[in-house]
Parts: sequence; C-alpha cells; structure tokens
Amino acid sequence: MSNGRNTIIRSLHDVGLSAWFGGALMGAVGVNGAAADVDDETERTKIASSGWARWSPVSAASIAAHLVGGAGLVIAQRKRVRAQPGAKANTIVKTVLTAAALATTAYSGVLGAKVAAAGDVPAESGTKPGDATPTDVAAAQRQLRLLQWATPVLTGVLVVLGAQQGEQQRPLQGLRSVGKRGRDLLAG
Repeated sequence: MSNGRNTIIRSLHDVGLSAWFGGALMGAVGVNGAAADVDDETERTKIASSGWARWSPVSAASIAAHLVGGAGLVIAQRKRVRAQPGAKANTIVKTVLTAAALATTAYSGVLGAKVAAAGDVPAESGTKPGDATPTDVAAAQRQLRLLQWATPVLTGVLVVLGAQQGEQQRPLQGLRSVGKRGRDLLAG
C-alpha cells in the first residue's frame, strides 16, 4: 500500500457497513413487519426469530469486515487524521457511533434470543406483543421495537460520515489543509 491506495481495506469498511445498515433496516421493515402477516399469532415470533437467525452469521461477518476495514483505514490514514482539520473529529465521532451501533446490535441479539427461546407464544408481530404474550417476552419485544430502528439510524449516520471523510480526502481538501497550516506557521 505504498502507493497511498487503500482499496481493500476501504472496501471491507464500506461493504461491511453497507450490509450492516441494509440488513438492519430490512430486518426492521421486512422480517419484523412480515411476521405480523402470519395468520397464526403463535407463529409470529418464531418466524421473525428464524429470519434473524439466518441473517446473524452474515451480519456478524459484515460487522467484522467493517471493523477490520475501519481499523485499517485509521492506521493507513493516521497522519492525515492527525493533521487535517475535521478528520480527527469525524474519526472520533464515527468510533463512538460504531460502538453504539455494536451495543444496539448485540443487545438486540440478546433480546431476540430471549424471544426465540420462549417458543410458540402469541404476539402481534416479531416486536409487538399481544394481550396474551407472556410478560417477560412482551418486555423484550417492547425493547426490540425501539432497538430495531436504533441500529439502522446509527449505521446510516456512519454511512454519511464515511462519505464526509471521502470528501475530506479529495486532493483539493488536502491542499487547503496544507495551505492553512502554512499560513498559520507564517503568521505565528
């Protein structure tokens, strides 16, 4: 990577994040939403849980790819991140939001496993309890109903911040940064 290109690690970062975002959004809309369409209310949580269980290995691989790519980019771009105005702040914000998205993803998995372990319980959907849903399952579903949107929101913001970082790496942005530092040195 001596030529300054980071295509492989950038691809891991971007494709991993895209799959994480897209999978979380599709799960909230598609998997959890479709579970409400199942006629037998005791099958709804099982259907949603099955869909999420099938997605989990892909989600884990996506997250891992994003994290490996992100770490690689921080290492490869460390000088620019330190020197270019805005790059360090963007990286810190992205790191905090990534940690938050990891937390919401992991906690959603814990809650989803709790709902799945309950077996055939009546519910309105994968994330909406019914009147006859056991109390512990209903509590987990209510939390999942909120969390199902937290991960796509957080990862969506990460996509936007990644685009912002891409703009910061444009040659003109680097020249502006170098020019500003030069003016600051001459003025100081």
